[in-house]
Amino acid sequence: MRYELVIFDNDGVLVDSEPLANAILAGYLTELGHPTTYEDSLRDYMGAAVHRVHDLIGERTGQRLPADFDSILHARTFAAFERELETVPGVTDVLDKLLADAVPYCVASSGSHERIRVGHRKTGLDRWFRDENIFSAEDVGRGKPAPDLFLHAAARMGVAPERCVVVEDSRLGVQAAIAAGMDVYGFTAMTPVDRLPGVRGHFTEMADLLDLLAARD
Repeated sequence: MRYELVIFDNDGVLVDSEPLANAILAGYLTELGHPTTYEDSLRDYMGAAVHRVHDLIGERTGQRLPADFDSILHARTFAAFERELETVPGVTDVLDKLLADAVPYCVASSGSHERIRVGHRKTGLDRWFRDENIFSAEDVGRGKPAPDLFLHAAARMGVAPERCVVVEDSRLGVQAAIAAGMDVYGFTAMTPVDRLPGVRGHFTEMADLLDLLAARD
């Protein structure tokens, strides 16, 4: 069975943003009196929308983050993106191959539309992604690990969930894809495969994704 839609996560899969974003998040939380290491941030928040940060801090401390937390975090993150963000090595070759083979694709990210577009503009990925194939957790009521975002993307792209494959690098994203009834391949450049239970296959170099997809033709 050939997949009719490839759904990419954004952070860590298309753009190499996870090291930047999680270092900034960990530093900001620590600054606010919630000591958080870079490793803590990867474990607890990688692949999640920002509301998860509010939820976990509230559960663990009984405190609320400042009202301007989101805007300050976004400003710091976007500034780092403008300075340092790059594409994940090899991803443009994958996108070119999908285009050449007329395989539909899209991005479904826990990040905001603004965050997605800032990253794509900086890295040149806006060549491959336009409004019609960009989906954000802002578009749905619940972000990952709920299946809503992936189901929304599939519906907007006109493809049944069982004909979709998701490319993810986070535990929450994998859970969301499985809950949506989609196959999912785990990108393990940053995340050990044992933290991605349920993936159909996994790979550490983006070029290897093409072999996994070809095996399903």
